[in-house]
Amino acid sequence: MDHLRRIGQLRRRITRAGLHGLLVTHLPDLRYLSGFTGSSAALAVTSRAARLFTDGRYIAQAADEVKSAQVQIVSSSPAVAAVQWLAAQPGVEFAGFDPAHTTVAELARWKTALPSRLRRSFLAALAAPLVEPLRWVKDEEELTIMIEAALVGCSLFDHILGFLRPGLAEFEVAAELEHQARLLGAEGMSFETIVASGVRSALPHGRATQERLPRRGFLTLDFGVILKGYCSDMTRTVYLGTPRANERDAYQAVLEAQQAGVAAVSAGVRCEEVDEAARGVLRRAGLAEAFSHSTGHGVGLEIHESPRIGAGQTTRLLPGMVVTIEPGIYLAGQFGIRIEDMVAVTRTGGQVLTPAPKALIEL
Repeated sequence: MDHLRRIGQLRRRITRAGLHGLLVTHLPDLRYLSGFTGSSAALAVTSRAARLFTDGRYIAQAADEVKSAQVQIVSSSPAVAAVQWLAAQPGVEFAGFDPAHTTVAELARWKTALPSRLRRSFLAALAAPLVEPLRWVKDEEELTIMIEAALVGCSLFDHILGFLRPGLAEFEVAAELEHQARLLGAEGMSFETIVASGVRSALPHGRATQERLPRRGFLTLDFGVILKGYCSDMTRTVYLGTPRANERDAYQAVLEAQQAGVAAVSAGVRCEEVDEAARGVLRRAGLAEAFSHSTGHGVGLEIHESPRIGAGQTTRLLPGMVVTIEPGIYLAGQFGIRIEDMVAVTRTGGQVLTPAPKALIEL
């Protein structure tokens, strides 16, 4: 990963924002800029220097991982040390921080650590994040990792099809998925695995419970893995037994909506247009009221990143963005269906990263 280039891009953004320096404390941003994967650190960036502060647990790890910034080991709070270092730099009269990732208590602690004359004026809340937009567009190395993570997800789905049977508890299905993910090299799961069967499939975020898989009904599986720090995300809904005609029709409507959303992905297209492509199919099928969430979201070092694929979202897709397309319908007390792919935005369209089967599978 070219972390020096990323810090160079950030410096230009800091200057354009009228700031002299930036404090970075959000760990995914830190990893993106420096390669550091520890759980406690802060990064201070000025036009001339970049310094990463962490504690004694990470002496060897920081030395190994961080090449784009000087490393300083501190015994106190890394963020406090970073603020104090920024304030001591020549020509740095005020520095930015991201209020979306800063608690009121943290800000108070940082101000207390400054000389009294600087407490009111030195730290400036960013009007808009500076690091996160850099993360929206993935470079070739990032895309390669994300393709690999997505294919691990597809392998898990293929494996679990041979494991599923009526009577299994949902948590047993989740445990099998997660165990197999580790065997395939995953660092962990991107989020708590969703296994929702029968009437529980009507819960958009139906996390695995002790409920048993029914002899007849839908089963929604929504899961992802973390590989080299990057997340994958996919959903497939299968049927245990033989579906009724109305269930088959509902599945077909969701599938067509999902395919329409995927087909709408292309550089320059507004996020709301992709959302409408999927939502319009369900509206025409009389199911729009049952689609209760956005069509998708960005994914990368975090499972939910910008941009959001939803109504009113005017952000235009850029080549290198990776988004999910995941329309679903949820009929309380009956069933739910969701189908989700990860799609990389290209200049001419979208590349589906999760090519697992989407036609209705009956088990």
